[in-house]
Amino acid sequence: MSPAAALAAFAVLLAFAGAWELAGSRGEQLRGAARRALVKLSGGRARSLADAALPLGIPSRLSRAGLADRIPVAALLAAKAGCTLLGAGLAVIAAPAAPGGLALLVAVALPASGFVAPDALLEREARRRRVRLVLALPDALDLLAVGAEAGRGPGAVLGEIAGGTTGPLARELAVAAVEIECGASQLEALEGLRERIPGGEVASLAAALDRSSRYGSPLADQLRAQATALRRDHRRRIEEQASRAAPKIQLVVALVLVPSVLLMIAAALIANSDVLLSGL
Repeated sequence: MSPAAALAAFAVLLAFAGAWELAGSRGEQLRGAARRALVKLSGGRARSLADAALPLGIPSRLSRAGLADRIPVAALLAAKAGCTLLGAGLAVIAAPAAPGGLALLVAVALPASGFVAPDALLEREARRRRVRLVLALPDALDLLAVGAEAGRGPGAVLGEIAGGTTGPLARELAVAAVEIECGASQLEALEGLRERIPGGEVASLAAALDRSSRYGSPLADQLRAQATALRRDHRRRIEEQASRAAPKIQLVVALVLVPSVLLMIAAALIANSDVLLSGL
């Protein structure tokens, strides 16, 4: 990073620090002014930061990433605004140095990249979290099948699984169990679970529980079949990753190891060239 870019970034950080100190002393007045400006800009449709964040998909993205209880919506909006301002400051420095017609592209791309950067980080965390959830789901299905064979209700079994395990799946199952205990129906709790964990795995679980409660179909067999299918899919993905790794290893061997061995052979031949050519 050039000294000018570092100075611009430092100036942006100082501006945010000053705004933070000002908000600490006059926070209520500033929040009221920001709320009035938000209502005016949105034509009365958005009366709070949460209303403004809904069209951007921020609450659902935080929920899928498992950070809804740790990162408030206002903090994420502030991060998006700060990254946009930082990108704009870098664009002011980088756009004049860009060659030809790329100046306009740089001036637009850097602020836009700053605006979507927090969303991209949340999406990456959501994908990682979903992978951990799916990996833990077969064991939970087996435990749920054992509880169904013992005549236990799904809500009680979900609570016991959540209390006896750790990880993102345990937290989501704990939320579903608490919703059932607070009076929500099993179907509503599972629908909320499916919204928080997108994908067909939880949808299949919800469908199996719904069929069992409506038609009396054997639940344990369905849950064990789903657990077996999930493990088989995971094993197939591992095999596919292993098969894709072989060409990459061959490429490394061809581009790195083979030239290095040839260089060693050539060096040995050059070092002993007098002995090799002495009989000529």
